[in-house]
Amino acid sequence: MFLYSKVLHVSLPWVAQLERPRVRRRLPVVLSRDEVLGILAQMQGEHALLARLLYGTGMRISEALQLRVKDVDFPHQALIVREGKGGKDRVLMLPQSLAQPLRDQLSRAKL
Repeated sequence: MFLYSKVLHVSLPWVAQLERPRVRRRLPVVLSRDEVLGILAQMQGEHALLARLLYGTGMRISEALQLRVKDVDFPHQALIVREGKGGKDRVLMLPQSLAQPLRDQLSRAKL
């Protein structure tokens, strides 16, 4: 429509009958707290720890998968995400409830 009317300055009768595309607004799907707890309760092992880490810190999946041992700071209860979205580093709070399970996982991985 823009091409014919504004650029080419051509008036075609059928162009006026065309409808503009509608922009559909999508609402994000958000789980309730009970639904999230139900899902996390069904998970076990490393997958459960990873899911709890994602939920508790707000990390992206790619950031969690690239997390290294030296990026976990237990004394300061922090996680360092290196080169996250936009190539920037950021520090996240480590939930207190995940500190001990993360320590246990690191000791199992060390063995």
